Amino acid sequence: MAPSSVVVTMENTKNISLVEVNDLDSPAFRDKNKAANPKRFTKVLLLKAQRTLGCIPKTFASVKKRIALSDEEPKYRGKLYRFIRAFLAISVVALCIEIFAYFNKWELNLVNPWEVQSILQWTYMAWISFRADYIAPSLSKLTTFCIVLFLIQSVDRLVLCLGCFWMKFRKIKPIINEDASDLEDGSYCPMVLVQIPMCNEKEVFAQSIGAVCQLDWPKDRFLVQVLDDSDDEVLQQMIKNECLSWKEKGVNIIYRHRFIRTGYKAGNLKSAMTCDYVQDYEFVAIFDADFQPNPDFLKLTVPHFKGKPDVGLVQARWTFVNQDENLLTRLQNINLCFHFEVEQQVNGHYLNFFGFNGTAGVWRIKALEESGGWLERTTVEDMDIAVRAHLYGWKFIYVNDVRALCELPESYEAYKKQQHRWHSGPMQLFRLCLPTILTSKISVWKKANMIFLFFLLRKLVLPFYSFTLFCIILPLTMFIPEAQLPAWVICYVPIVMSILNILPAPKSFPFLMPYLLFENTMSVTKFNAMVSGLFQLGSAYEWVVTKKTGRSSESDLLAFAEEESKKMNEEKLSRRLSESGLELYGKLKEHEQEIPKKKKANKIYRKELALAFLLLTAAARSLLSAQGIHFYYLLFQGLTFLIVGLDLIGEQVS
Repeated sequence: MAPSSVVVTMENTKNISLVEVNDLDSPAFRDKNKAANPKRFTKVLLLKAQRTLGCIPKTFASVKKRIALSDEEPKYRGKLYRFIRAFLAISVVALCIEIFAYFNKWELNLVNPWEVQSILQWTYMAWISFRADYIAPSLSKLTTFCIVLFLIQSVDRLVLCLGCFWMKFRKIKPIINEDASDLEDGSYCPMVLVQIPMCNEKEVFAQSIGAVCQLDWPKDRFLVQVLDDSDDEVLQQMIKNECLSWKEKGVNIIYRHRFIRTGYKAGNLKSAMTCDYVQDYEFVAIFDADFQPNPDFLKLTVPHFKGKPDVGLVQARWTFVNQDENLLTRLQNINLCFHFEVEQQVNGHYLNFFGFNGTAGVWRIKALEESGGWLERTTVEDMDIAVRAHLYGWKFIYVNDVRALCELPESYEAYKKQQHRWHSGPMQLFRLCLPTILTSKISVWKKANMIFLFFLLRKLVLPFYSFTLFCIILPLTMFIPEAQLPAWVICYVPIVMSILNILPAPKSFPFLMPYLLFENTMSVTKFNAMVSGLFQLGSAYEWVVTKKTGRSSESDLLAFAEEESKKMNEEKLSRRLSESGLELYGKLKEHEQEIPKKKKANKIYRKELALAFLLLTAAARSLLSAQGIHFYYLLFQGLTFLIVGLDLIGEQVS
């Protein structure tokens, strides 16, 4: 048989006989394959189309089920939701009228009023005249005002980026005045207090305590305070046992639990600073429960205080263990990379002032005490103490090269609650601090920077114009064409600003358009939070601990276990796995079974859904006017609102 021959033998030889092909490259064989390939390709396409069509009913069923199972509290649907819903209803009615007029070819703006005979035509013509004479001028003025704010904020963003580029070009970094060898020979090792505030952080407490206890600093020169506000007695015992296990290894660690847990995190930190032994320490480092500093964290931050008695804070950068977990975490990473790489670094170098991030920072205790200590008056205690310290003349240093590992919220629910607190708190603080800023002894330039740039432009103006311009004015201009929004405002400038935002995270460039659309989607949450904080509405003082998954411990536990096995003998290892530990673990499991758990499910968000239908209605109206770029923007932005409103971004619960 020839080497290139193929023999196909079938067991059932009733209708099939032996087939032998001696030449696979023969023209007849090639022609047969060419004839078969298009048929196969068509069948594959038909199968894929069938599967796609089969997914549509399932998708609608899933959406219907998600809406039916939604358990969003009524308190989240306040006046803003009712306003958006009313706006949507009016838009739908207006769209129906415009479609009716379009198909009846009513060009009434070119017709003499006395030639119009139908009452419907008269009504429509009166509406055109009314909107042109009364609504359009006011809308145009509001549009111009928002565009001016938009351009001012864009210039501020551009200046920050130029400042960052200049620092990169000149290789400008914070420097340590004295020789770093002082740390090696132990001549500069001040007393450092390390605090870990936590509240019901079952998933992450062990990793944070373990990382802090392994800081490379003389054991007799630092003390770890675990500030536990948990209300679960079994969890309290677990955290206490974790502290005891590290204490047995020679670490100076103290477990503290408050019986009266007021003031949230600020109250916890304030209570810890009242301990008598705190006066023996010069600096305090603060880490949230999901943070894992590198062992050299203190060696890279504390020396920046040496020879600089006016420096009150050294802030490090955050890095994220789960930045690639889903689309939501990728988009968060873009924002936070810009915040640390550009905003914090530029403000730290040129102004010696920025907002304390609440964790991964080292404070001079004297600066905290002179500034009034931790206050419980807002939900942003970190920004509060930073503003008061700056008013007392203390300077801040930001070190971009020192990083602490943490995790990002993976669900939209957790992220939304976090953003609400981050945007309502600054407005609460602005109301409280404005008189103090005006009467402080700092320079006029620093006062202007704090009031107009730090608070108004970056905390108030940004959410205001973003929501008003792109979620309210743009849909209105589709129904009131006499007031137009230029294409460069909708498309070109936002894209340039998004590119600038994404530069510190170059690997995220493929997510440029999702980032732009998602940021506009988040404007409704940020605007609502800003208004509630500014006018002291009920939701402004909500404090919800951001949900943690403990992902940051998964990779580190293996390395930690390997390191422990090298350092500890069998006797110590068996003690870690003693019967008392197993008994405690069993109690925790029993305790979890006793507590009835609410079934976890993705939610729907009615404000986002209402805005989705509003923007899609406006997109349909823009088709009648053949406004290409406006249509595409409204379409994709509306679909983004729909995806977010159905909680299809971030963690999905099966």
